[in-house]
Amino acid sequence: MNALTPSKGALIAGLMLFIWCNSVEAQEKDPLSGQDGNWDISLWVAGATGEETRNSFTQAQIWTAGVFLGKVISHNIGNSWWHGSLEYGLDLVPLFVASEPEKLYGGGFEPVVLRWNGSHHLGRLQPYVELVGGGVFTSANLPAGDTSNFNFTARGGGGCEVFARKRQALDIGLRYWHISNANLGVRNPEFNGVQISLGYHWFR
Repeated sequence: MNALTPSKGALIAGLMLFIWCNSVEAQEKDPLSGQDGNWDISLWVAGATGEETRNSFTQAQIWTAGVFLGKVISHNIGNSWWHGSLEYGLDLVPLFVASEPEKLYGGGFEPVVLRWNGSHHLGRLQPYVELVGGGVFTSANLPAGDTSNFNFTARGGGGCEVFARKRQALDIGLRYWHISNANLGVRNPEFNGVQISLGYHWFR
């Protein structure tokens, strides 16, 4: 039987968090509940740890910060615990810093953010799950060597929004993150890791 890796453990924990948060009926309305066309603007920061060229989950650390812009594109749909609304958005990532195993800087753009906002609450807590795709440019090849300074990114996971005010919320997220150059370089090693993020949302 295979041992539970940190990335698998994080995915399981994130799924359990989503189901747990979404298992309680809403106690108060949120600004996305049953409304399509609402805008979602967020500032966020995140840190990630993972492996690049060897089987060590603490080999590489990456820090990012950016701006998220989303729009709810459906009314609440679905049944039971997966009842909720679909949101499409994009991320602008002006800050990308790798601190280990070598230091480098960059920026990125994620034009595809698909987020499912659960309609059930636990007090002020509302869960979501999302899939994200994009790319990142760096000041040097990532990882170092005959690779590439442009890489594609893919993230998947979820989190919870904690509504501090009627149309504002704190966002805590946990995601699996994959970075690779899709054979743009001679070699195509991958970064695979877990990302933890903290953001703040304004809904319009």
